[in-house]
Amino acid sequence: MTSSTTIEFRKLSKKDSRTGFGCGEPELDLFFQRYAKQNQYRHYLGVTYVGVQDGVILGFATLSPCNIETEALSDEQRGKLPAYPLPMLRLARLGVSEQAQGKGVGKILLRGVFELALKMRDDMGSVGVVTDAKPSAITFYQHYGFGAYGIPIEGRSVGPPPPLPMFLSIKTIAKAAGRT
Repeated sequence: MTSSTTIEFRKLSKKDSRTGFGCGEPELDLFFQRYAKQNQYRHYLGVTYVGVQDGVILGFATLSPCNIETEALSDEQRGKLPAYPLPMLRLARLGVSEQAQGKGVGKILLRGVFELALKMRDDMGSVGVVTDAKPSAITFYQHYGFGAYGIPIEGRSVGPPPPLPMFLSIKTIAKAAGRT
């Protein structure tokens, strides 16, 4: 990754090679290499966006629309929202290649996600972005303003810790982008 070339944020193309991508999380690598394209072009389950520099994919973010029950949000997050399912953008997966980690690629991907969330707000309505953060990614999302919501799964004694549901309001995104 060179600092003189910008990173392009765009939809995953059918021609993009995903085989050499590795972010250090086997589940994310498997999804990106094997399922991202078919979920996007065959099943229409979500769209994967990639951060590309000099023809190399440095990271990806998979998105889909979703809704959330108002009661799942904290009082502060809920504000004056109506008491019915609310539309939002789900950040289903985000991965940065191992060689690009720590170089701002995750921030560029999130910036692209936030732009798409604002577009969704303007085109069809959205109250924010939601993600299920793996324990190793919680601090990353908190750094960008995401907060926990809902009731975490407790009492599991076997297996890895469950993901933490996290939410960032569209008002916070719009304010940070200067588009209130």
